[in-house]
Amino acid sequence: MDPTRENWRSADDYLSETLVGHDPALEAALVAQQDAGMPAIEVAPVSGKLLNLLVRISGARRVLEIGTLGGYSTIWMARGVGDEGRVVTIEAEAENAAVARASIDAAGVGERVDIRIGRAADVLPTLVGGFDLVFIDADKESNTIYLDWAAKLGHPGTVVVVDNIGRDGEIANAGSTDSMVVGTQDALRMLGADPRFDATALQTVGLKGWDGVAIALVV
Repeated sequence: MDPTRENWRSADDYLSETLVGHDPALEAALVAQQDAGMPAIEVAPVSGKLLNLLVRISGARRVLEIGTLGGYSTIWMARGVGDEGRVVTIEAEAENAAVARASIDAAGVGERVDIRIGRAADVLPTLVGGFDLVFIDADKESNTIYLDWAAKLGHPGTVVVVDNIGRDGEIANAGSTDSMVVGTQDALRMLGADPRFDATALQTVGLKGWDGVAIALVV
């Protein structure tokens, strides 16, 4: 098959049907997000399942999410931490947080999730450290700020996941003036050079187009 966006999506749909399946609570969260007028920038189902597996593989019991949106990825991770685990998720927009709160509660994991409303750069200094996994999926321009706090609020062995690092391949464009691309490039350089991290990244194609994810350990 030709490497077109349509075929990428078809392959993603196949993987989702085969490995993820249908989930009424998660699908309802997406409907609520759409009905509220939020952009469809949540993680794809296969990526949500990846987050869930990373939480479980690492044994994470305290998870920090930067960028709640409608709560879709939050639900995936809250399921992974188990009954005794907790997810702290930060959302800048109170309206988004309200929609997320309803969806998270409806999914049966409300007691595991603490939603903090405000700019992440303002909320992060108020948190108590000890997070086992940090998922960064907010404004790309602030990625280096978020990575710095991931290291400060984590511990050796903390897993850090940074979403949307592909940027349609523009990350390889040294002359880009797109602030989201520049913010992503800065984050990747930080992950490569900062001795607090050991990292890699994968470019992906699929439901979200040409994108990617970076995964790091705090060392």
